[in-house]
Amino acid sequence: MDLIRAAAQMRGITDARRAAADTTARGAEVGFVPTMGALHAGHSALLKRAREEHPFLVMSLFVNPAQFGRDEDLDSYPADEERDLSIAEQHGVDLVFAPGLDEMYPPGLALIEPDPGPVAAAFEGVARPGHFAGVLKAVHRLFEICGPCTSYLGEKDAQQLFLIRKMVHDLGMPIDVASCPTVRAPDGLALSSRNAYLSPEEREAAGCLFLALSEAAEHARSGERDAAKLIAVMAREIGATEQATLDYAAVVDDATFQPIATVTGPTRALVAARFGRTRLIDNLRLETDR
Repeated sequence: MDLIRAAAQMRGITDARRAAADTTARGAEVGFVPTMGALHAGHSALLKRAREEHPFLVMSLFVNPAQFGRDEDLDSYPADEERDLSIAEQHGVDLVFAPGLDEMYPPGLALIEPDPGPVAAAFEGVARPGHFAGVLKAVHRLFEICGPCTSYLGEKDAQQLFLIRKMVHDLGMPIDVASCPTVRAPDGLALSSRNAYLSPEEREAAGCLFLALSEAAEHARSGERDAAKLIAVMAREIGATEQATLDYAAVVDDATFQPIATVTGPTRALVAARFGRTRLIDNLRLETDR
């Protein structure tokens, strides 16, 4: 496994791999998993799938300050490069790109800063102003450095996934975006680097997020089509948990990420809540087959 910190060197290696490949399909040769480190089993699932599907596997390690708000936890983010590199090697990563800030955002270089659009102003955008602009700035830069590839992203950050896909489509980037299901703890809590901030009591209470989503999903499967009633189910479950403070519960069209009044097609339930000083999000696709 090679560790690269220079953008030009990274692009040179991936270009050489694509040039030597026996296929011209843009995402076939290189699999790319962008991360901010603090790797957990969710990242491992992304790496495992990417490794199975591509001859050459790249992972990035970059804690992006552009996506942290003024009161957020950049300084205390649980990054551990040595540990993350060990995990990457275990999963057969061929190349780790771990740039410094000046390599990602070179002084004097005019970088594209994609406009995330109106979807970014809702849900997470309300709680974290500017967050998605920072995410897209970093992801666009990483995609430019890596070049044509298939990038693997988790479904836990559903709004982020939607916006990255939209950016790739709108800008015509030569990137295929593959989404992978959320990886969960035995009690259903979605794995996240932020879970490390929870006290034992808060960690136990945080299971209410998946319970709320599961209850909404069961109501949808049983025929409930009124989104307001599904939202009330989620809010009631989270509200009944002493350690939890509900931020929002919502139901959106899975294709547009717009709130809906009636469930008529592919739909996703979203929740966000605070547990002490830690804010967690989760989501679940609502199936309506029954």
